Amino acid sequence: MQRIFAIAGLTWKAALRFKLFLVIAALLILAVVGLPLVIKDDGTARGFTQIILTYTLSAITALLGLSTLWLSCGTLARDIEECQIQVVATKPIARWQIWLGKWLGIVTLNAVLLAISGGCVFGLLQWRAGKLPAAEQKILREQILVARGSAKEPDNTVAIEAAAEQILQARLKSSPVETVDVPEVRKQIREGVRYDSQLVPPSYQRTWQIDLGFAKNYLHGKPLQLRVKFNSALKNATGTFVALWQVGVPESAHLVRLEPMSLAPDTFHEFEIPPDLFDENGLLTITFVNPNDTALIFPLDEGMEVLYPEGGFALNFTRGLAIIFCWMALLAALGLAAASLLSFPVATFFALAMMLVVFSSGTLAESVESGSVAAGNEEKGVAGHSMADVVLIPAFKGVLAVVSLAKNFSPIDALSTGRSITWTELGLAFAQIVLLLGGIFAVAGIIFFNRRELATAQGTQ
Repeated sequence: MQRIFAIAGLTWKAALRFKLFLVIAALLILAVVGLPLVIKDDGTARGFTQIILTYTLSAITALLGLSTLWLSCGTLARDIEECQIQVVATKPIARWQIWLGKWLGIVTLNAVLLAISGGCVFGLLQWRAGKLPAAEQKILREQILVARGSAKEPDNTVAIEAAAEQILQARLKSSPVETVDVPEVRKQIREGVRYDSQLVPPSYQRTWQIDLGFAKNYLHGKPLQLRVKFNSALKNATGTFVALWQVGVPESAHLVRLEPMSLAPDTFHEFEIPPDLFDENGLLTITFVNPNDTALIFPLDEGMEVLYPEGGFALNFTRGLAIIFCWMALLAALGLAAASLLSFPVATFFALAMMLVVFSSGTLAESVESGSVAAGNEEKGVAGHSMADVVLIPAFKGVLAVVSLAKNFSPIDALSTGRSITWTELGLAFAQIVLLLGGIFAVAGIIFFNRRELATAQGTQ
């Protein structure tokens, strides 16, 4: 470990000697302080959070990520190209220790920079919060600057798939279709079943039964919040719809009918419900009655959610920064792995190309969902087909499976909406991002570095 720490120290010295640490620190602090000054919030708790938390943390992640890739690619590739690594390699130190030492140096550099910029965000957040109106401060303290757990209905994807398959088989018996069109027909039926499960027609009601799990043991006497969102099939003159809610154990004293609400569609609404409305098993029953003249649609993934207090904001904010730190550790391993085999420009290009694949995961997911990389004709209901689908679609699925190991964590979104980032989530992020994905790049990078010939002239024809 002493040799690894020595290489890490040399990495720090190089960053300080070339003013890299100071430049990045200045840029991060400028992003934290400058963005709230340039972009004014609307005076609400939501707008305030969007500026202070979402924009600044996103800017910090982007700046730190790019600098990490550039430094990790340059610190090893340039040492090899400029023949400086030979001086170190002749010492009694293994190449894997050199590689890990450089990774440790970059990671600790990121840790300090992230701590400085994160501390500035936290301080600015507390300072600016005191300037909001009293009503917005109350919303900020109760809904955003907290750590709230979340509970939803169980995923019913399996039930939807089973119902859609049953309908498909019945339709194929009555009116057969071409084999090549079966996937598109299956998709249309599945979407229809999914739509029906979200729909609440006029004068009908929809009931959710949400299991609070272990949280029920410490939620007695504490009010909960419902976070709801719906879409409307038609618009009306007022732009809002009447919502009637009933929460509690059916046919018991623990049943509350809330006052009628006037809610706008296509946006999230949060409102408080009284405490102790769940049964002894922690099951909370919520019923919505639609008294409007048009059907309302509650999306399965975000239509209904129960939020409950779970901890304080400061520790939650620290855990969010820790997940961002895990991303930086992965980027450091990616850059060093590329630099172990490639020259500095090519390694940087490769690392940025990998980042582009991550940012394009939405497009890849659309291709996988449609089953083809070719565009279809939605107006005619014709699915796209391509000869390359046999190769590309399985490849896209593999890429998405790997990318999801790192992208499934959203600390910035969680912090800006007052969601709890649990220790379990942080541990899972560390295991998947640093140990698994970072470990793969580390093993590959060390192997490449061990096999690379350092004695040959670098950078010559």
